[in-house]
Amino acid sequence: MSSAVTSDARKTMSQLYRASEPDVLKPLLDRAATSPDSRGRIIDHASGLLADLRAAQNRGWVNQFLQEYRLNSSEGVALLSLAEAFLRVPDPETADLLIADKLGDADWRAHAGQSNSKLVNTATWGLVVGRVLVGEGPSGPLRRLISRAGEPFVRQAVGTAMKKMGEIFVMGRTIDEAMRRMRKPDNKGFTASFDMLGEAARTFADGRRYFDAYVGAIDAVGNDPAAGHSISVKLSALHPRYEVARWSECVPALTEMLEALAVQAAGKGIALTVDAEESERLEMSLDIIGSVAALPSLKGWDGFGMAVQAYGKRARPVVAWANALDRVMNVRLVKGAYWDSEIKRTQVEGLADYPLFTRKAATDVSYLAVAKDMLAAENIRPAFASHNALTVATILEWAGNSRDFEFQRLHGMGDGLYERLVRENGYHCRIYAPVGGHRDLLAYLVRRLLENGANSSFVHQLADARLSEDEILADPVAKIAAVGGARHPSIPLPKDLFAPGHRISRGLDLSDVATLDATVRAVKAPLALGDTPAAIAAEAGAAVAAAVGRAQAAFPSWSRTPVDARAACLERLADLLEENRDRLMAICVQEAFKTIPDAIGEVREAADFCRYYAGEARSRLRAVELPGPTGERNTLHIEGRGVWATVAPWNFPLAIFLGQTVAALVAGNSVVAKPAPQTPEIARFAVELAHRAGVPEDALVLVTGGPEVGAALTADVRVAGVAFTGSTATAKRIARTLVADDDRPIVPLIAETGGINAMIVDSTALPEQVVADVVTSSFRSAGQRCSALRLLLVQADVAEAVIEMLSGAMDTLRLGDPADPATDVGPVIDRASYDKLMAYRASVTERTVKTLAAPADGLFVPPTLVRLDAIEDLDREWFGPILHVATWEAGKLEETIARVNAKGYGLTMGLHSRIARAAEVTEAAAAVGNLYINRSMIGAVVGSQPFGGEGLSGTGPKAGGPHYLYRFCAERAVSVDTTSAGGNASLLSLDEGGI
Repeated sequence: MSSAVTSDARKTMSQLYRASEPDVLKPLLDRAATSPDSRGRIIDHASGLLADLRAAQNRGWVNQFLQEYRLNSSEGVALLSLAEAFLRVPDPETADLLIADKLGDADWRAHAGQSNSKLVNTATWGLVVGRVLVGEGPSGPLRRLISRAGEPFVRQAVGTAMKKMGEIFVMGRTIDEAMRRMRKPDNKGFTASFDMLGEAARTFADGRRYFDAYVGAIDAVGNDPAAGHSISVKLSALHPRYEVARWSECVPALTEMLEALAVQAAGKGIALTVDAEESERLEMSLDIIGSVAALPSLKGWDGFGMAVQAYGKRARPVVAWANALDRVMNVRLVKGAYWDSEIKRTQVEGLADYPLFTRKAATDVSYLAVAKDMLAAENIRPAFASHNALTVATILEWAGNSRDFEFQRLHGMGDGLYERLVRENGYHCRIYAPVGGHRDLLAYLVRRLLENGANSSFVHQLADARLSEDEILADPVAKIAAVGGARHPSIPLPKDLFAPGHRISRGLDLSDVATLDATVRAVKAPLALGDTPAAIAAEAGAAVAAAVGRAQAAFPSWSRTPVDARAACLERLADLLEENRDRLMAICVQEAFKTIPDAIGEVREAADFCRYYAGEARSRLRAVELPGPTGERNTLHIEGRGVWATVAPWNFPLAIFLGQTVAALVAGNSVVAKPAPQTPEIARFAVELAHRAGVPEDALVLVTGGPEVGAALTADVRVAGVAFTGSTATAKRIARTLVADDDRPIVPLIAETGGINAMIVDSTALPEQVVADVVTSSFRSAGQRCSALRLLLVQADVAEAVIEMLSGAMDTLRLGDPADPATDVGPVIDRASYDKLMAYRASVTERTVKTLAAPADGLFVPPTLVRLDAIEDLDREWFGPILHVATWEAGKLEETIARVNAKGYGLTMGLHSRIARAAEVTEAAAAVGNLYINRSMIGAVVGSQPFGGEGLSGTGPKAGGPHYLYRFCAERAVSVDTTSAGGNASLLSLDEGGI
């Protein structure tokens, strides 16, 4: 291995990871460009390939069916959605609901008789009839005609159709079946790379099962090495925690497994390629691949390879790194597989820039530039995976007479593109061939179709009769040069996601090892955190009285400060929070026991609150001119109320503490802010920063202590409003305090409390996605979020399988020091919480399905899964990593929601279902402040997902939403009769009607 070259390549990768798109593309444009003469030959060749592709599209009913129902039609999307979920639904009732949902609204009649294929037209009429069956009311004529046989008939027909669709894109259910299919005449001249389709392991058992599948596949393919087939391996299928934070655990384990597979493949004389992963795993993947590539036992074997994704900004240095390894490497160049999830993750985490290109044409440019590098590389055996005729023609032009490379295509796609090249021109093409059960692989199929069916993709353009050949074969280099390499205008940088409203906070890229290491050092920096002594009642009363007096005296001046100036203070505070992020995170970790990701989220949310409320204040807290009769001026003024008390919890000691406080301040109030007694230090530093940002010291006064301080603060009759986040019991006590004194003005209470938050899962949901979201929602932050999942309700037909997978996923959790990036679950906040939760766990031992071991030292409550007989068995919130699971029966979704509503809480609820009607029913029936569908239930985003509950879970309005600030304000209407002071001067400007 050339260490200098590989080191330089890794350094370049770091520089390009999140570099600006124009800067990355500039050298790629030069590399990918072709001369005018070459361009003419490329277009001529591409036109011929295009004709072959179109001819193939008109052959066979399958191609014609897919052409008729393209992804830009509602019918195509409906069929795809049905295929994704149908085969995993075990119960007929839900299967019928899914069919009705997907077929019921589409316009199948518009496609009847439109195809050249009789089989396609027959299938379309079947869909028309099926739509009538599922779309008619129960008393419709066709319903009456087919009576009981109707739905089972449609269900059976759809099941058969879905399995047939699976066969189109899945080479075989077993490796032996796949190899038999490869021997059929249609595949003559082609070889295969078999992928055993481990999408991603959720449990260690998953990883072992996928490893065994790879071992079996290598053995089977190795029995006939002359056939030239190979195996593709996905590292994330072999380990459930393939994450940078678990580097020290997963990289050695995966290296050992990949070594075993490589040695086996070398012994069998077949090739083995490591598939590409998401961008955050690239550095780990290279370490694993590099270690295996350097093994002395694999010297002389030229079958080892890797995939490179051209949509990534680091693709060129990755190829340079592979070329510098001391061996021949097979490199498969692909466009990319995770585009949408990469974009979303970058935005959600507030990172500086995207790791990939935002325009399809930019990916094409990158592909061509990297392809040219691969053709020129000494130690790379190139494989070009593409369904794009222009890309293929360009590579053929550059390669000249060489055949020392291969093309690759997906099984079931790109028919016609390579047949002539393989059978008449001597080129080599390998088919990427998925292997596995149709039930498990159709989710994979959907993602592949969506990737290759996006509006800008070549496959989609080919099927669009409205596009001319010139448009389809347009030069991507010219396209990108014309826009200067600029990012796609519809994909803003993460910081501008909510522009022009507010700039979102900066995140930290923990997938970057250098950033992660620096973050760990920062959060472990020694801090002097003193204990706050409990105040006696008399001292608490005096301290609070003095604080309220200071705030009351400061109120007139602060309330007269223009709203723009108050908003500017909040924006400066947001900047200071980000400038002091390291110290704030360290306090969060050391004082509140937050894990590193949670500490980052805490600082980001606090900054987002500041900027969001600043923008809201500027736009909403201004005087409004109201209509009225001539000779009268009516104005509505928005003013502060006076002194507000903000009482914050320990579970969000910075974000909620500041969120409540800055909302009151920007509305023109002065504030006495009380943090939880467990987390005073983070509050002290936050208030210090607020004062540095320009908030007068007496306009924001901090008081610390326990319940006595809180009671004295809310009882002070000078307090004009209270914003509280905490337990329902404490909120009720505050409410009673505010009305106990008959002489006290009626003041507003904003309360956000907890809940028995439920997630409902039906049999159409994807179990892997459900389990990932359940683990996040239940056990992140040690279950100490008010939004955390407490009650998992799984449809009985799939409950045991989901619970088994969930139990296995829990085994991957690590309890420990929250400053360790590998930690998933830290300690609970204090001894009182620990004792209460542990006593409850002991009381439900007989119903415990799964629990983990905890470290001997520290307040660690092990994540625990408790089985309930009924929804009603859980009657209170347990504020920790304890999840309860119960079942519900198919067809009883509304009843299940009603039973959850009956508990009286209304904070968060989740739903996992592929049935759109189920989402509509839940949205209409769920009495909760925040409903999350097909995602986790935590992590509400300021300005995007306003947060707050109802019933026993709070009063509203919702924090981080457009109505929140008004609750802190007094509205004052002023009406002036202008006739007594000369009338309405505007009338004098009228051309008619004057004297």
